[in-house]
Amino acid sequence: MKYTLNRNENELTVSISGKLDTITSPELETKLNESLEGVEKLIFDFDALSYISSAGLRVLLGAWQIMQKQSGDMVIRNANNEVMAVFEVTGFDSDFKFE
Repeated sequence: MKYTLNRNENELTVSISGKLDTITSPELETKLNESLEGVEKLIFDFDALSYISSAGLRVLLGAWQIMQKQSGDMVIRNANNEVMAVFEVTGFDSDFKFE
């Protein structure tokens, strides 16, 4: 997994490529927890994400909870069919916003 964080004032875009799984998710979770203060809109760009596991979903859920506490918004963009299938099977497709 590779990721980039791009902050533009109160908006943070996190672009992820590769696999977000048990091995890679702790690093992303740590970086997100360090970066979300003052963020009003969090965007995950999954254009290059090929796989997400339950550990990856847990990272997203944690970020979503932080955004809720901050009265912020979280959006997932460009998720491919395989990644969307994971959201649908787990029911997270109704919890998160997708574009």
